[in-house]
This record gives sequence, structure tokens and C-alpha cells, in this order.
Amino acid sequence: MNQKFWAKRIRHIEPYVPGEQPKDRRYIKLNTNENPYPPSPKVAEALHSANISALRLYPDPDCRALREALARQKELQPEKVFVGNGSDEILAFSYLAFMDENNPAIFPDITYSFYPVYAAFFGNHTRIVPVREDFSIPLEELCHNDGTVVLTNPNAPTGMAVGLADVEMILKANPDHVVILDEAYVDFGAQSAVGLIDRYENLLVVQTCSKSRSLAGMRIGFAFGSENLIAALNAVKNSINSYTLDRMALAAAQASVEDQDYMDDTCLRVSNTREMTAGKLKKLGFQVLPSKANFLFAAHATAPGGELFRKLREKGVLVRYFDKPRISNFLRITIGTPEEMEALTEALEEILEAYK
Repeated sequence: MNQKFWAKRIRHIEPYVPGEQPKDRRYIKLNTNENPYPPSPKVAEALHSANISALRLYPDPDCRALREALARQKELQPEKVFVGNGSDEILAFSYLAFMDENNPAIFPDITYSFYPVYAAFFGNHTRIVPVREDFSIPLEELCHNDGTVVLTNPNAPTGMAVGLADVEMILKANPDHVVILDEAYVDFGAQSAVGLIDRYENLLVVQTCSKSRSLAGMRIGFAFGSENLIAALNAVKNSINSYTLDRMALAAAQASVEDQDYMDDTCLRVSNTREMTAGKLKKLGFQVLPSKANFLFAAHATAPGGELFRKLREKGVLVRYFDKPRISNFLRITIGTPEEMEALTEALEEILEAYK
């Protein structure tokens, strides 16, 4: 491609590639970790009752009402809460706020693939920690470092989680550096570290409405941390875009946050379906990693991952495939409704007949 007019810093960038959103046919969509259930009914009520005439006015740049709702839920002061246009934006702000040429980003080699993109784009140095053969993270390699640790918990794309004792070990070992916990999938069975914030000034916890709250289409994310860390995020935000959330998104997010019971119920349904599906995949000959997320990471003993990905797509089932070292035989499978997962396993049974 002709790169005339392109700034030098982006000419060799390899951008993040999101999961496909095809329009050529109707698919069972298990490729982007979206929630199979709709948002809380209270979200619909909030949007239907929204004051449309107020859209001529800018939204609250401080997102005060939403931050106060989150603070009440998490038992924190509002000054320890940040909200943004999805957790991806907050993670990008975090790279700008806490990392530079003298403070590298430290993260596992198999994790959320946006992390190296941020580092390359913002000119951050990185230190990559290889996961073990069983895909567990060698946590001791994240201790006593000279940079900012970025840890997805549960990890993506593996779905494997670490406990709060391990998180505390990392925090204690890095008192002079920020530790960022990306908890995009925490509500599906892992332990959140939000309760540790008042004890560790270097902890930043990032969450999203996209997964557990079924609001991927609204782009809403949260961060929780010490007042110092939140002030740094606000400094970055207000140097780029003071109005990161529109009025409708703010209303939807607040309604969702205030209906915790609904979120808990849908997460439990997803988790139950995940365990049922994992059992079926194992019976079909898959290695399935232990997941605390709303997806499974699975590899078949004889059928290559790339072939399974393509043949499932031909049958109208979309899953995510990463053609990368160490994981090129794995599929990441979002948990859908029980009926969708039944269709997945039936399609796999048909495909695997050719590999017997």
C-alpha cells in the first residue's frame, strides 16, 4: 500500500485484527466472546426513557453518576473509579500514562494480542514472559521487575485464571511499578482484585461491560485504582478526548451496573454451559484448557486447528483461530446458548468423521 503522508511511527505497525463480523450469511457466532443473552431489561428501560432532546448537549465529561454507581457497588470512593469508551481505550490510556522508554510493558507471550500493538504504537519497550507448556503463567517472572506488568485474568485466549494470593505476590514484588489487571472475563468464575485496591497503590483493575453485561455494542469500560492512578488516566483522557462516553452509553451502563442480580444470573448460565461444552469436547478428543472465562481454548488430538476452523465456517459456525506459534492447533470457542453449543458439537462430530 502507498504510505505517502503516513507518519514514520505507523509505517511498520501491525494493527490488531478483531474477530470477523461477516454479513454473507447467517452464522452461529462463537468467535468474539459476546454474551449470548441480552442486556438487563433495565438497560432497555433506561434507553427508552432517555431524554432525546438532551442529545444536543454534551455528556458529563466526568461521568459522575456512573462513577458513583460503580463506587457504591465496589465500595470505593468515586475518585478511585475511571470510565472510558471500552476497556481497550482504558488499556491504551494506561500504556500512555504508566509506560515509556524507561518503563517497559511486561506481559506473557500468549495473552491479549492488543498488548504488543499498543507497545509498538506508543513506542514502549516490552519484556515478554513465555508461558509454560501447560499454558500457565510463570508468575515469579512477573515479580521484581523494572516495568509495568500487564496481566489478563482470566487470561485470553487460554481462559486460565490465577488466584488473589498470586496477584498479591506480584503486587508486593513490584511496589514501585504499576500492575495492571485486565479483568475483562472475571465475572465468569475468577476472583476480582478490586478488593485489594485500598491496600496496594500500584494496582489498576480494568473491566468492561462488553462481556458479562452484554453491552459490547455500547463500548463501555471501567478502571479502579488509587486516586493517583486514576488522576493519571484522566490526564491522558483530557489530552485526547474529554467526552469518551455519550449520553446513551452512560444511561445504559448505569442501568446495567444497578442490576447486579441479572448479570450474576447470565454469567452463571454461561458458566454452566461452558462446563457442559467442555465435557462434550473432551469426549470428541479435544484437549480443553481449564477456563474461568466465557470461552474455551481447545485443540484436537488429530484434526489440525486451521482445518477445523475452516470446516466449521463452511457449516455456518464461527470460532476464533490464531495462526501463531504455540497455539496454531487451538480454537477459541465463545460460549453461546445451550442450543448453539449443541449445534457446534454436532458440526464437529460430522467433521471429525474424516479424521478417524
